[in-house]
Amino acid sequence: MNISISNTSGKALYEQIYDQIKNLILEGVLKEGEALPTIRGLAKDLRISVITTARAYSDLERDGYICSVVGKGSFVAERSHQMIREQLLVQMEDCVSRAAELAHRCGLEEEEFLNTVTKFFRGVI
Repeated sequence: MNISISNTSGKALYEQIYDQIKNLILEGVLKEGEALPTIRGLAKDLRISVITTARAYSDLERDGYICSVVGKGSFVAERSHQMIREQLLVQMEDCVSRAAELAHRCGLEEEEFLNTVTKFFRGVI
């Protein structure tokens, strides 16, 4: 698992870890039941506090992305495909909302905006 953090990001380190692991799960890179690095191991690899990685793992567990088993470690939680689809749709809607806002700011007509979106969807651009 490749996690990179930045001290200049403006986002808390535990949030960066949370977001990256969550995205790896949603993208299917990390599969259901797959073991995650230990909290201590990840802290050591990233050269950060164990408390920081523990907070990220705690939040991931709270939100249902991972589950922890005492003495065994943390694993990607079993999730329904519908739940994952819903979460991805929320992310997509956020991106489309931002794109529509930019389209309005640069004076794009609705048809022109939709044509651009269609081209991206079909992989033309």
